[in-house]
Amino acid sequence: MIIDLSCYPTDLVDLAWRHDGPPFTGDKLLKMMDGPYYVNGKPRRVDMAFIQPPQGNTIYTHEIMDLEGKAAIRQYMGYTEKMVTEHPDRFLGCFVYNPRYGVQNGVDEIERYAKEFDFKMVQLQANMHAYRPDRALDWLRPAMKKCAELGLMVKVHTGDGPYSIPTEFYPIIREFPEVNFILAHFGVQTGGVYVFEPMQMALDTPSVYVESGWCLQSRIVEFAKVLPKHKILFGSDTPPNEPGMWINLLEVLCHEPPQGLNLSEDDLEDYLGNNLARMIGLEPTKPPASVEEAEAYLRQHGISIAA
Repeated sequence: MIIDLSCYPTDLVDLAWRHDGPPFTGDKLLKMMDGPYYVNGKPRRVDMAFIQPPQGNTIYTHEIMDLEGKAAIRQYMGYTEKMVTEHPDRFLGCFVYNPRYGVQNGVDEIERYAKEFDFKMVQLQANMHAYRPDRALDWLRPAMKKCAELGLMVKVHTGDGPYSIPTEFYPIIREFPEVNFILAHFGVQTGGVYVFEPMQMALDTPSVYVESGWCLQSRIVEFAKVLPKHKILFGSDTPPNEPGMWINLLEVLCHEPPQGLNLSEDDLEDYLGNNLARMIGLEPTKPPASVEEAEAYLRQHGISIAA
């Protein structure tokens, strides 16, 4: 299976990024996930995706997102909750923790979304929520303690200064070694290209994983040579990105050197979804053995293949 770590369906255009066009709804995301995308010549779909609200909609915005406390949290998480409830076979929930709506409020809502809606991941977005993760430990500790208690993964937005440089999260990562931390965007965003920091952190720290999306193609080949195979997880950051290009970035690993490293299709399947499946208790799957098998799987799920 292919599992996307980072998608942002919404019924309200992101209030920070302000993307053009109408909102990128759950229906649009499902259509995009169906592809098909070609991996080693075989048509595939993105089987499941972790979803969450766009980050610009998780902060106070006058007269649009202007509630307080738990009411504000439930307002910005509302559409994600709706989509996960309506499409439990395709969407997995990620809770966005904004401590500025109250630390205990956020901790309570982490537990509620995990227990009532089976959310399996929490995200930290220190840049958007304006706190230094290496100094605001009193804001992070209660939330990380709850994640440890509930067995939740923590995805960390990285790539922006001043508050989302990967190594700024090392103090909280070291304090909670029982929590699996995923460094989203491989340290690449609008503010910098910190790809070597996530690689070293994942190499040195058992609980640190990296999301493949945004990493430079040449660097992902370089890093895949040295990182343990379970440490790389597929994520596309859709929107603004489109998942196909990031699937292709990982498919290149199956090519011959120097662009690739002759990766096996089984190992590629780990990167595309099986690594993440194991982390959340889903059964890993084999890649399709042939084009015919891949096409039959898509038809089984109502996806037509062009002649």
